[in-house]
Amino acid sequence: MTPVTAPLMSLVWTDHVTGRQGFLVVDRLVRGVASGGLRMRPGCTLEEVTGLARGMTMKEALHYNPEGRYIPLGGAKGGIDCDPQDPGAYALLVRYLRAMRPYVESSWTTGEDLGLTQDLVDRAAAEAGLVSSVQAVYPLLDDETAARRRLADAFAVEVDGIGLDELAGGCGVAESVLTALDRAGVPYPGTRFAVQGLGTMGGATARFLARAGLTAVAVADVKGTIANPAGLDVEALLRARDAYGTVDRAVLRPGDVELPGDAWLSADAEVLVPAAVSYAIDTGNEHLVTARWIVEAANMPVLPEAEARLTARGVTVLPDVVVNSGTNAWWWWTLFGDIGPDADEAFAHTRRSMRALVELMLDRAESDGTTPRAAAHALVTDRLPVIAERFGWYR
Repeated sequence: MTPVTAPLMSLVWTDHVTGRQGFLVVDRLVRGVASGGLRMRPGCTLEEVTGLARGMTMKEALHYNPEGRYIPLGGAKGGIDCDPQDPGAYALLVRYLRAMRPYVESSWTTGEDLGLTQDLVDRAAAEAGLVSSVQAVYPLLDDETAARRRLADAFAVEVDGIGLDELAGGCGVAESVLTALDRAGVPYPGTRFAVQGLGTMGGATARFLARAGLTAVAVADVKGTIANPAGLDVEALLRARDAYGTVDRAVLRPGDVELPGDAWLSADAEVLVPAAVSYAIDTGNEHLVTARWIVEAANMPVLPEAEARLTARGVTVLPDVVVNSGTNAWWWWTLFGDIGPDADEAFAHTRRSMRALVELMLDRAESDGTTPRAAAHALVTDRLPVIAERFGWYR
């Protein structure tokens, strides 16, 4: 069978009130349903959303477990070209969801992504007349009532002030880092990391890495970079965040310094975690990187040309399609019933699954003599026909 390279559907929506544009790309369906979040950022493009949708197809395929209750879905993504802090952003989000209502009801399950929180998506979805942002998957569940209760209960769980829904993804990113360190024989204590973005993914990742014994030496937000070569107090920074992941500088301690926004890139650290925006590392700044690993917590943060240069000088890039896939998988593990609404169970399942996936990817990269990203793509190429044959696109 000839591989499908073009997305199944691309849609451009123009808001009749503001003239702003929104996008929906369905890359692939499995049993008639695709999964992928909705982002809002100024400058969002159809090309960007298309790449993200393809990434979602890959994430779903990589978590295929023939014996699990969670059946992988297809990949999709939504995007809106608007600053989420714009006064009219929420009303625009509601209008977008009203326009996309037929797709959300029947084939596109969505949720928070860059610029949007799940609470905001849920509120806007309700205002747009939707039952849920993931209602398209309900017909695939064995017991819809029990499944929805289980997911709602999971979203109500907090661990030390942070919701389980935020922590699940960060747990997966951190486990990816720890797996790479273990394979290289690098001890956790003394290993330094820098994070770009202290929002949902970056904040949770920083917590798990710090609690594993690594030292945070730089954290970047929209105001700039906070750095301390002796180590930052991650928990204090997390408590001082606003809703957009911006840290109140009043909590900085003696020894903590404020640096320019891109200073995290050149931090004296073994691990860099871009966890904020796409296209953060390009050919204009990749030379600043001195780290041994770049671990993509954000979607598409390293441009291909920059990754090629980084690889040539010995920097390993662990790709987003594996590293940040734990968030999406946690939703479905919970909804389909592979795990219950319990933090310890969620973390254990996430760690076990992510470690196995990262090990598989790195083993494949070594055996094929390729990069981790190429190895992840090869694994997807192997799995997609199996999933299509077993479940079909539309049935």
